[in-house]
Amino acid sequence: MHLQSSEVFIVDKRATAARGMSWDFFVPVCVGDLVKSGGINQYVVQDVVSPKHLPSHLHKFKAALRSQGPLCILEHFDTGYSLIQHCNSVELGVKEDALDILVQVVSGLATSLPALLLSTSVTAAERKEKLNAVKMSVYLLCKLSENFESEAYRQCIITAPAKGGKKGKGGGEGLQQWESEREKVLQALVQLLQLDIHSLWNLSLVEEEFISCVTCCCYKLLENPTISHVKSKPTRDCIIHLLGVLIKKYNHILGASVKVIQLLQHFEQLSSVFAQAVSVWSTEYGVRGIIGEIIREIGQRSSEELARDSAGVKAFASFIAELGTLVPELMMPNISVLITHLEGESHTMRVAVCEVLGEILVRVLCGDGLDDAGKADRDRFFDTMQEHLHDTHSHALPLFKYSEVMELAVGRLMDKSIHVVKSAIQLLAAFIAHNPYSCKLSSADLKKPLEKEATKLRELREKLEGKAPVAVIKASELWAAMEPELLVTVGTELEPTSEEEDEDDDEKEADEKEAEDDRATAVQVAQYLRVNKYRNAVRLCIKAHSCFPESEMFASLSTLTTETLMDTLALIFKGSDEDASELSQNLPPSPRGRRGRRGAEEAGDYLKDTETFALLVERAIAVINTMLYLKTTSVVLEAVQFCVTVCEFSVANSVSGVRKMLPLVWSTDTAIKDAVVQAYKRLYLNPQGENIRSPTLVDSLSELMVDASLGTIQCLEEIVQEFFGSGSLLQSTVVQVLWERFTGKRETSGLHRRAAVLLLGMAARAEREVVLSNLDTLCSQSKSAPFRLPQDHQLFTCLTQAIAEGVVMEDPHWQSFMEQAVRLLYFLAESPDQLCSRLLQRCARLLLDQIAEGGELNKEASQNQDLLALCGSVAFWQVTHLERSVSTELRRRRRETEERAEKRRAPPAKPSAMEEELGLGASAEDTEAELIRKICETELLAEENLLCAFLPLLVRVCSSPGRYSHPQLTTASCLALSQYMMISPSVCEENIRLMFTVLERSTLPVVRANAIIALGDLIVRFPNILEPWTQNLYARLSDEVPSVRQTAVTVLTQLVLKDVLKVKGQVSEVAVLLIDPETHICSLALNFFNELASKDNAIYNLLPDIISRLSDPERGMSSEDFNTIMKQLFSYITKERQTESLRGFKRLQECWECYSDKLTEPGVYQPLLSITAKLRRGAKVLFKAQVDEFEKRLTAVHTRGLENVESPEMDEENQKEGGPSDKTPSVSSRCDDSFVTPRKSRKSKKPAITFSSDEEEEEEDDEDAVMAESETPKVTTPIARTSRRTRLRN
Repeated sequence: MHLQSSEVFIVDKRATAARGMSWDFFVPVCVGDLVKSGGINQYVVQDVVSPKHLPSHLHKFKAALRSQGPLCILEHFDTGYSLIQHCNSVELGVKEDALDILVQVVSGLATSLPALLLSTSVTAAERKEKLNAVKMSVYLLCKLSENFESEAYRQCIITAPAKGGKKGKGGGEGLQQWESEREKVLQALVQLLQLDIHSLWNLSLVEEEFISCVTCCCYKLLENPTISHVKSKPTRDCIIHLLGVLIKKYNHILGASVKVIQLLQHFEQLSSVFAQAVSVWSTEYGVRGIIGEIIREIGQRSSEELARDSAGVKAFASFIAELGTLVPELMMPNISVLITHLEGESHTMRVAVCEVLGEILVRVLCGDGLDDAGKADRDRFFDTMQEHLHDTHSHALPLFKYSEVMELAVGRLMDKSIHVVKSAIQLLAAFIAHNPYSCKLSSADLKKPLEKEATKLRELREKLEGKAPVAVIKASELWAAMEPELLVTVGTELEPTSEEEDEDDDEKEADEKEAEDDRATAVQVAQYLRVNKYRNAVRLCIKAHSCFPESEMFASLSTLTTETLMDTLALIFKGSDEDASELSQNLPPSPRGRRGRRGAEEAGDYLKDTETFALLVERAIAVINTMLYLKTTSVVLEAVQFCVTVCEFSVANSVSGVRKMLPLVWSTDTAIKDAVVQAYKRLYLNPQGENIRSPTLVDSLSELMVDASLGTIQCLEEIVQEFFGSGSLLQSTVVQVLWERFTGKRETSGLHRRAAVLLLGMAARAEREVVLSNLDTLCSQSKSAPFRLPQDHQLFTCLTQAIAEGVVMEDPHWQSFMEQAVRLLYFLAESPDQLCSRLLQRCARLLLDQIAEGGELNKEASQNQDLLALCGSVAFWQVTHLERSVSTELRRRRRETEERAEKRRAPPAKPSAMEEELGLGASAEDTEAELIRKICETELLAEENLLCAFLPLLVRVCSSPGRYSHPQLTTASCLALSQYMMISPSVCEENIRLMFTVLERSTLPVVRANAIIALGDLIVRFPNILEPWTQNLYARLSDEVPSVRQTAVTVLTQLVLKDVLKVKGQVSEVAVLLIDPETHICSLALNFFNELASKDNAIYNLLPDIISRLSDPERGMSSEDFNTIMKQLFSYITKERQTESLRGFKRLQECWECYSDKLTEPGVYQPLLSITAKLRRGAKVLFKAQVDEFEKRLTAVHTRGLENVESPEMDEENQKEGGPSDKTPSVSSRCDDSFVTPRKSRKSKKPAITFSSDEEEEEEDDEDAVMAESETPKVTTPIARTSRRTRLRN
């Protein structure tokens, strides 16, 4: 396309170079203006290249750039213009090449122009040539950048993430390419415009179109939704600096102000960007006036305008608030414009203005160096802030609203929505953390101060109302308080004054009423002193001497000095007791009394509000503590954080939540476990930050250990080990303090010494050197000890002696000490079996000697229990020693032998795939394991082994509770017997009936609880032997004692969740515990099902058996309890297919026999009717007819009864149709009776079991205390043993 005109100068490039440039380039308003005829010597595009030929022309453009430099734009502008004209139809690669060329042109001009601008011999033609090149290149670069930005925004919308979260592929690479090139474009423009290019224009006046071309590009880039993101910071900074250059050097201040207001109204995300930009422009570029322009424009907006533009109001408010934070000193001169919005309707603007005022007060109008004007402004701003303290839309909650909002938040803790519950917990935690009352929120501690203030207020009211005698303060005390200030006043009055002051004084004295006599004058002087009018009192006293020269009161004033005047005033004020009483009757009531009453009222109200707040917090604690074992992880995490917050504020009962969340350290959810560990670290391991002292930390840890149960200690061990294993800087000093407490170098109580020993043991499990480096402290020996110490080591001598002496002594801590001592013997001693054998002999001999001397019966039983406990502990650790230490040593020796053999000969052939499948490749390891099993089976309880001698005694004691009725003896015997049963399968089989007899028949709850724990260990070790007895273990879930039920559910939870026990119908007994009267047992049962729900379909598969067992009429469960349990269990069924299966139409027809006779009950009929209504929605015609027929049958049975509806004819008809009359066995009829928990009410009677108390009873009579052979369950489901299981630690 060729455009010619008689008015347009047609450019011949070669002629131009020869005779100089005679045309001018004007930046057009519209892109199409460049192809139209313009003024004289105005550049017009001559050749608009088609998209097809653009790549070749760009190639020529690029070659010219290499040969001619940036001035090649003068010859190839038409190519760039053609690209912009056909931008939508040009390939992306072509546009990217053009962008790269234009960036190089602008950068080249920025590099070459400084020399030209500094030169004094530049011709007009050269200046025009450079100017045209600058305008052409900047124009093309800005227009192409705008096009890229529009295309990128369009692609961003098209390829936005779909519902599945996957982005589209189209255009993604081009978008990323532009994001990387955008910064280069801006840097090139900044580099060019920073130069003093004004001289290129005539009279140094840069045309407005050129500036608008650049600013429009900048504002276009700012409209990008991601410009405020962190990843866009480099681009954002470049735009801010480019606009800053234009504002400062090219007079863009007014345009920038208008544009900022416009963009804020349409793009709320730009508030923080423009706040940063205005801050930079006003500080780094020194253009402070722009703040005034923008703030003035915002301040002039009326309330009606702001009400119509809610998005703009938010942007304005955010902008001025953030700008006030960045440059409060520059906002202060313009704050008067914004203050008008404090009276407007927009609470958002009011809050923002208050934030600006706060920043100015904190950072500008502060300190002692303020002048009078600054102090006046400060006071005025404070008054303004104070006026808006009770703003109904303020972010600050009024104090009187705290309790009301707290009560609402506590009520929302029971909301059905998880999000509401989480928000309520967060709100309560924020209330407590930022409460305006106290850092200690204990209602019990607040009662005494509240009663004290109430008594004080009552007394003050009685005094002021005259209901109680007024206590007169001694005049001498008041005089001592006022004397220093009065002395200054007297000195001031006695100084010579000017005539004018004397005249003023005379006028004041003339106004005063003259007293009748000296007595009345003295009373008036005392009144002035009483109300702190010292100057009037002094003047009246001086005047009284001249009025009453004969008066004895004022006689000493004949010589007027400071001393005489003070003596006279003291005499008048104090006087005698009679004078004091008379004066007190004539004086007005003291304002101090009124102030005291008002202060007491305020203090009482404050304490009352604090107590109300604390009681609400305690109420919230009780609710939130129950949420620690919910199945929703996010709620549990919020509950843990809340417990930490309330504990830090010493709220009553806050420790209960902290202790209750402790078992969560074993949670399978990593987030919950980490949250609990961090909570305990924050509360106890580092409660005061990094500067905590070691003794303080040890005190915190010791407080946890005091009175802690075994389960609590095991949970704490996990946390303490993590602390000692984390390499903390406090670790060495903490260990040192613990050793000092243990050895008595630091004074401490016995409980804290015991806590120190426990903590050292925990630390040693995490870091062995804690004990190994302090063996000299334990046994006065060198600390360089080998891994296994000889048997005659002093450490073992001390330990065995302490154990032996403890057998014949009564010490409540001896058994726990013995267990740890035996454990240490097996861990550190060479041949510990020999050492423990001698220990047993020694203890038995000492006990026999003690009995021979004739000890008391109770003491003898106590000593027997200690000996039996020692036997059980030795038996257990002997087995552990064989399976761990001995087995490990055998493997080590085998590997050494194999390594030596491999060095002497070629490596043996690898086992084939069939051998590996048959397990033939692991014969060596199996041989070692078989050797250990053989030793346990044949040698540990052989006749020559001392352990064998005690087994009959243990059996005798456990099977004869009538004869051996001492509780501690029975407890120790049963525990020791269970440890013996860990030795081998034969011992376990021989005594398993006796152990379950103890479990069911023992009258001691502690024995039953210990038996459950022991049987849990045995199930892990010998699962095939214990599997038939599982139902007896489940039976303890219905034990009458809460502690036994708690132990049973804890053990079964561990066994089931670790896949040791198969989950069967007996889980219904755990479901019953969901309604247990003990809340902690309910929590354990809830935790069981929460963890079980994480296993695929576990609860869904168990529901039929659970429903069948719980709905059994023999159980007698109420409908309310059944509904509560089912509601909780059904909450775990979240898969849509499972839900449909549970209430499917086919299942309803199949199970007709199960519920048809109950349809007369509304509680059965109404839910079924609701199900049929839901099934009818959207159903096909045939299926809908079946549902209608089924609903008619339901209604008929409900209204007339089953016997009046069911008939042989109907049964025959249903059989023909394959209907629900087919006799389908109910769920309850298919349950496995072999696994039903034995109950007292079952019809089959067991042989009578009696506990003998006859001392002469024969051994065969004692066997009657054990279950009969007929009661022993048979093996029904053998469990394949795949690996040796370690002992389950409870």
